[in-house]
Amino acid sequence: MRLAPAYVKQRPLTAGSTALILIPALGAASTASLAQAHPSAPLNYFLHADGPSAIPTMHLGWVLTGVAVVVTGVVAALLIVAILRTRPVVRADSLVAATGGMRWLYIGTGVSSVALFAMLVYILLTLGAVASPATHPQLTVTVTAYDWWWKVDYVDDPNPAHRFSTANEIHIPVGEPVRIALKSADVVHAFWVPQLAGKTQTIPGQTNEQWIEADRPGIYRGQCSQFCGEQHAHMAFEVVAQTPDEFNAWRDAQARPIALTNADTVDAGKQLFAERCAGCHMIRGTDAVGRQAPDLTHLGSRRSIAAGALTNTPDHLLDWIQHAQRIKPESLMPDIPLSASDAAALSAYLATLH
Repeated sequence: MRLAPAYVKQRPLTAGSTALILIPALGAASTASLAQAHPSAPLNYFLHADGPSAIPTMHLGWVLTGVAVVVTGVVAALLIVAILRTRPVVRADSLVAATGGMRWLYIGTGVSSVALFAMLVYILLTLGAVASPATHPQLTVTVTAYDWWWKVDYVDDPNPAHRFSTANEIHIPVGEPVRIALKSADVVHAFWVPQLAGKTQTIPGQTNEQWIEADRPGIYRGQCSQFCGEQHAHMAFEVVAQTPDEFNAWRDAQARPIALTNADTVDAGKQLFAERCAGCHMIRGTDAVGRQAPDLTHLGSRRSIAAGALTNTPDHLLDWIQHAQRIKPESLMPDIPLSASDAAALSAYLATLH
């Protein structure tokens, strides 16, 4: 197994801050690949907002877009006028005194300065509006970015029975602000849920904070928006907003350890998992206590695997296990060759993780 990923080296930042990002740095092919993995949540949802932190950001984006369109139109019009304007012929050896034109230079400079200052004030007001929620968050979720997946820890609850870890899927109650504590395990990444909040960077060695809140139940697409290496485009996650009762039921189910079974096929798969997978993955309630990869205790409850690269089906899961480096080159997940009998046994065991 490769112990260190190949990634693009980045200069560490000294401080983190919340930024208002409109479009991620993704190529057309990468965006298409992600949209295929999540057909119900295209990235163009940044044009809409479903939370109090995202609404001011969306309005700012539309205003800045409008200003850019107006400026582009004015510049284009002036260029067309300059090209089409007829001027008298001037002899090359004549001296022409420079006259006029300065008044328009002064006017243009003044208008630009006022417009830029107004935009600066609006941006600062927007940053102030999204800096903190109206009420103190009762729930804190710690999200750690890895090359190229997201570890999600629910560990701040005073009830130890509600502390657990999952991966690439964040569940929140509707109508309640949730504090997101952001960390990075390797390089600089960026946490971005366009329908719920702006972008916040995850920086090695420090913890940044953000808050999100959903106005209505739904599944909201998230994405790393800071280029972090070869599989940056395949570093997606989902925020699942549920009613408070549904969220509490989900949290109770996730906190429980796996229910043990004694079927022969399951036992064979469990033994195979212990030999081939337990060094990296954890399954609570078993001897598998690895912490270098996603916690798989309730793997079957997730909609996708490999940080959004594949939907979570038995066939995709086996394909990922055996051909991870084909699906997601340079990821830390190695290819694990399996015979037909081993694949059947491991699949039967993984099917119990729900």
